[in-house]
Amino acid sequence: MTLLSLQGVESGYGPMQVLWGIDLEVNRGETVILLGANSAGKTTLLRTIIGLLPCTKGSIALEGEPIASLPPDQRIRRGIAFMSELGVFPSLTIEENIRLGGYFLSSSEVRRRSARLYDLFPALAERKREPASSLSGGQRKMLGIAKVLVSEPKLLLMDEPSSGLAPVFVKQVVEVLRKAITGGMTLLIAEQNVAFLALADRGYLIDGGRVRLTGTRAELEASDAVHEAYFGL
Repeated sequence: MTLLSLQGVESGYGPMQVLWGIDLEVNRGETVILLGANSAGKTTLLRTIIGLLPCTKGSIALEGEPIASLPPDQRIRRGIAFMSELGVFPSLTIEENIRLGGYFLSSSEVRRRSARLYDLFPALAERKREPASSLSGGQRKMLGIAKVLVSEPKLLLMDEPSSGLAPVFVKQVVEVLRKAITGGMTLLIAEQNVAFLALADRGYLIDGGRVRLTGTRAELEASDAVHEAYFGL
């Protein structure tokens, strides 16, 4: 079943157009990877889906319902979560960041879900009253994931989850996301790191704000264009 559908989507920053006629689908329970170099349009696409940038042309639908005219908070309430490259608010405590991720939930529900997340991220539980700024880069990324998971979204959008991380922490992030997928999570991940292809069912290659290639994980892994242009392999 199609969860997210984009048809002919265009967007950008004021007079500067970045996306040109993007068609994309994410099915329920899938993990879809957006591949592309820096400035390819991946972040712009995610920001357009969540509503931080306007969809100037085309359509965006969640479960068949158009959402392109909805503000970001209404898209979040309908089940979309967005993890930016930074992911957390450094000045807030770990506990406050997680509560913020479930701001539209009752306090009791946030506590119940937080308890499960602390079981998944025990290092965060031990320091939950410390500021996020005290965490290492890898720990901040884990907190960013916990922050978006507390809302138990239908669709999780992730922008460069490997950004700024050493390879050992990239592996940890991949394993955490693998557990989320096993639990039925649907993900759309913008990435350059080849390690995240291991999670993908399908993927889209974005270049110059356009979809240049789409295919299954096996097809993308076999693509010379993907390997040479984006992973240097």
